[in-house]
Amino acid sequence: MTAASQLGYDDLPALLGRMTGDEKHSPAAFSTLDVLWVLYDRVLCDSDRFLLSKGHGPNAYYAVLAAKGLIPVDDLDSFGSFESPLGYHPDRVVLPAATISSGSLGHGLPIAVGVALSGRRTFVLVGDGELDEGSNWEAVQYAGRIRLARLTAVVVDNASATYGWPGGIEQRFALEGWWANRVDGRDHEALATALNDEHPDAPACVVAEIRR
Repeated sequence: MTAASQLGYDDLPALLGRMTGDEKHSPAAFSTLDVLWVLYDRVLCDSDRFLLSKGHGPNAYYAVLAAKGLIPVDDLDSFGSFESPLGYHPDRVVLPAATISSGSLGHGLPIAVGVALSGRRTFVLVGDGELDEGSNWEAVQYAGRIRLARLTAVVVDNASATYGWPGGIEQRFALEGWWANRVDGRDHEALATALNDEHPDAPACVVAEIRR
């Protein structure tokens, strides 16, 4: 394995392969892989905050953190074991690279609103199924009303939501005053462009569509 500083996107399959077990939630993990890579490779700055609300299937998150040298690569081999810092859901108590503990759905977006209110540019990754939780929409409404431009929500849409929304998830956010866009969730250029776009007067929602 190459040094962590030299690891790139093409190394991610090998890093993912080091995590074994029956609780990987592989489809959930693979749906977030490209979004996570683009965020950590081309978007996030040292002063930014990133919150993984879609805590089910965190393997892609762990692989990207390892590739970027934020956790030891060898920690991947202990995934899910009793003493491992890499649990089936991220735990910030034992994983300092994680901003929040997640896995209980519907909490990340409301927390991200609070973080953005502190003045930091904040990104939160949520799943489309997670948006069935009502707490998300309270946060969406509030952020839109106060024009919380420091906040960007990335919604990984793999068509797993129970209810959905007429016209797409982005339309629901737009109705609440958000700048909203839909892109191919595997297209790194489209993701980087959307995530780096300026939105000085409103929070942003980037829907990353994943075709199954």
